[in-house]
Amino acid sequence: MTAEDIRLATAADVPAVSALIDAAFRPYIARIGLVPAPMERDHAADVAAGRVYVTGDPVIGVLVLLPHEDHLYLDTIAVHPDAHGRGVGRALLHFVDRHAHGLGLPEVRLLTNALMWENQKIYPRYGYELVERRVTGPYDRLHYRKRLPGPVS
Repeated sequence: MTAEDIRLATAADVPAVSALIDAAFRPYIARIGLVPAPMERDHAADVAAGRVYVTGDPVIGVLVLLPHEDHLYLDTIAVHPDAHGRGVGRALLHFVDRHAHGLGLPEVRLLTNALMWENQKIYPRYGYELVERRVTGPYDRLHYRKRLPGPVS
């Protein structure tokens, strides 16, 4: 799988996007003691706004990307549990870099719940640095950024 296999989601993808995000994040509810924020997003509105990208048929990977003036915010990245270990996450993260470059943005930002420790091992391997830990309401989150030094090929 490559970044070229990722496409903008359509209205027809909304049920698959919702189901995949549910499958990917539901296991964390018991660990963190609340519903992860991506499960509560309005997926139909995000798709309609052109913020959601998917890969696979059926869909096995989802991104929710929010461009800002000085960075691309990676709001959600999710891989279906049945597709773990197949390079889907790697392809999604490479796509994020290329998308940010295409928008002329020098940085990608994201956050993850502090109790989702798997992510704390993954993101640094792809060039993300921990910027801060911040508690917002019930969420204890780690904020990461990745500075993009030049064009991604």
